[in-house]
Amino acid sequence: MSLTAKDKEVVKGLWAKISKSADAIGADALSRMLSVYPQTKTYFAHWPDLSPGSAPVQAHGKKVMGGVALAVSKIDDLTNGLLDLSEQHAFKLRVDPANFKILSHCILVVIANKFAKEFTPEAHVALDKFLVALSLALSERYR
Repeated sequence: MSLTAKDKEVVKGLWAKISKSADAIGADALSRMLSVYPQTKTYFAHWPDLSPGSAPVQAHGKKVMGGVALAVSKIDDLTNGLLDLSEQHAFKLRVDPANFKILSHCILVVIANKFAKEFTPEAHVALDKFLVALSLALSERYR
């Protein structure tokens, strides 16, 4: 599933509207992931507090959305644009790439809740395709 020029335009437009809230989106999405998919907590066992709104969750949520911002800026070549992040997750952090899909879904849910007006059916489809492409790009170094 590739991103069309229209999809890219819609994603960039939606990102322009929601990026000011990226840190909150990231913290909420990560909190949701840790609550709904408790198996993902294994990657964060070294954190002193995994509860929603905790400092580590907020900090990592900000980092995650920084990666999403990078992906938006590299939307025309996600695989090469996210190569460093892919290598980090594959070789250093050893994250199961299935978790990228889980977190992507949580990001979609949070954006849909926080930005219902902006989250049109067209935006939903484009952002979903974008997050799938982002997940695939992050999985690149696992092959």
